[in-house]
Amino acid sequence: MSLRLLSGGAANGLVNTRRATFRDRTGHEIQGDFGAVGGMKDRILAGEAIDLAILTRPVIDALVAAGKLRGDTVTDLGDVATGVAVKSGAPAPSIGDADSLGAALLAADAIFCPDTVKATAGIHVAAMLDRLGIRDQVRIEEFPNGQTAMAQMAGSPLANPIGCTQVTEILNTDGVTLIGPLPDPFALSTVYSAAVATDAEAPEDARLLIEMLADPEIAEIRRGVGFS
Repeated sequence: MSLRLLSGGAANGLVNTRRATFRDRTGHEIQGDFGAVGGMKDRILAGEAIDLAILTRPVIDALVAAGKLRGDTVTDLGDVATGVAVKSGAPAPSIGDADSLGAALLAADAIFCPDTVKATAGIHVAAMLDRLGIRDQVRIEEFPNGQTAMAQMAGSPLANPIGCTQVTEILNTDGVTLIGPLPDPFALSTVYSAAVATDAEAPEDARLLIEMLADPEIAEIRRGVGFS
């Protein structure tokens, strides 16, 4: 038996830290699918069978209101910032303010990011480029989720790409390096929460995994994978 999880890509690294312990305690594997939050919401609303979800808090609340998740199980796991990355070993451009960030984005061969319609960070990147007035001047390479975007950037032949997604997805991908979070006024910190599905086949296992992910004893591990 496997525990069925639909999650935003931001939680992939955190879930991976608990897989072995969860298997040891339950004898079950975590069957996780990680991707754009909007896409996961659509799948749950369409009736896909799951045991739990890890998504942004507003989406979790909306799915509780829709009767898809149990409100009494909603648990905040922490905040995740949106950050900027380069290939490992590449020079890190200055991104400390709006002007330097805009210059770095314009100088990049391409901007690698998640889905600009359904992914939390991707939507934010698109809006940020619009506010900077440079969306038509840059090349955007978007992918279903941030970790895929970062993996593609790591393997890209481009000499000077730049990535922008949740810091958890940057830290969980080999071959890329986090420069830092987006500066004001573009800083974005997103609360991710977990909840058990209303029709979960393994509700107790789902509750256990949520407890493990939110355990105060692993606060340092959460920080290490990008949650604050």
